[in-house]
Amino acid sequence: MKRRTLLIVGAGAGTLLALAGGTLALLSPGLQQGRLSTGGREMFAAVARGVLADLLPADSAARAQAIQAHLRRLDETIAGLPPALQAEINELVTLLASTPGRLVLAGLRPDWPQASAAELQAMLQGLRVSSLQLRQQLYHALRNLTNAAYFADASTWPAIGYPGPNPV
Repeated sequence: MKRRTLLIVGAGAGTLLALAGGTLALLSPGLQQGRLSTGGREMFAAVARGVLADLLPADSAARAQAIQAHLRRLDETIAGLPPALQAEINELVTLLASTPGRLVLAGLRPDWPQASAAELQAMLQGLRVSSLQLRQQLYHALRNLTNAAYFADASTWPAIGYPGPNPV
């Protein structure tokens, strides 16, 4: 292949990806009015099942209730971040909530709600140890947002042995 042909193909592919990503963001944004979209809620509920695993209640009804409370705290956490960081989270959630983004970036075949805890943990581990820095950053973003929102509630502290802040 000639250098000129390679440049033309590269520019065309870049333009196509930019259009596809822009269209995806317009059709299905990750955040809507500063709150997680339906796809974002499904994605972060699944990530919570993978990251928090045994910290969540064993009873399915209590687990579902804990995840819903976690998602409310996650919305509050995201709302408290600077607009530039909210925009980055919007891009992250938009990509991962889409099927192509989930498959390519996260390497997860089942839809987020259908993925088992073992599949989610394997996906997270794959991101963590990936040779691509982008995938490692993705892991850290998902884990850090999940942990920050979950442990913002004092009722979750005993599970990790944290007694709370020292009285002043």
